[in-house]
This record gives sequence, C-alpha cells and structure tokens, in this order.
Amino acid sequence: MASISGSAPQFAKSLRLRWDGQVIHDPLQFVKVTFLPANLPTESTIELVEPVGPRSPIRKFAEAGGGLHHVCYEVDDLQEQIKHSQAAGANLVRVPLPAQAFGGRRIAWVVTPENLLVEYLERAAHAVRKDI
Repeated sequence: MASISGSAPQFAKSLRLRWDGQVIHDPLQFVKVTFLPANLPTESTIELVEPVGPRSPIRKFAEAGGGLHHVCYEVDDLQEQIKHSQAAGANLVRVPLPAQAFGGRRIAWVVTPENLLVEYLERAAHAVRKDI
C-alpha cells in the first residue's frame, strides 16, 4: 500500500502542481491527508488520503489499489445540505465531525443513489456569503 510521502511527489510532478510536504494526521477520521493545490484559485485541489490503523474507513479501498475515492464540496450550512441530500435519496454514512485537516471545521459523508461518496465540508464562518 502506497504512502502519501512516497506518492505525493510523483502526483505533484505529473500534474504540474506543488506539494509543500505537509502531511496531517486526523485521529478522528483514522487517516493522514495532504493537499496538492491547483495553480489557479478557480481550479480544484487534490487531496491524497492514507489509512491509519485497522479501523480506517479507507483501509480496504487502499489495499485494493486505491483510486478516485470521493468528491468534496464546501457548503455554507452543513445540516441543511445533509437534509437536502437525504431528501434526494442519499444516505448519511458519517455524522458531522471536526476535521483536523480543515482547522476543526466539520465534515459529513453521504452516498448518493448513484453510489457516489460525497464529503461535505462546512465553510469557514468568516467566508459565509450573506447574499445567497
């Protein structure tokens, strides 16, 4: 099973991104993560995730070879987004928890009816738009 420190440099090189070498351990999620930010603010950031310990929810996925695991959306109101997703048929698979990689902002996980795993990230309080 590949580690972040062993694979991030090649990911960054092949995608022409810069990696700062920072790996964050999140004991509540049983993972280590790092980010490969895009070169432009309008482009997506890639998050590499490594399982930590036998209770990691991504251990089997990583042992099977890994790949694209999920998409993440930053949302203004986490509870409202969860309600909306459930009304559309999604199942909540992980209740909101603070995430070390995001400065304690809460994340929640749902699986859509199309079997897509989605992570919702609570927007930082100071970044909430009041005109929406």
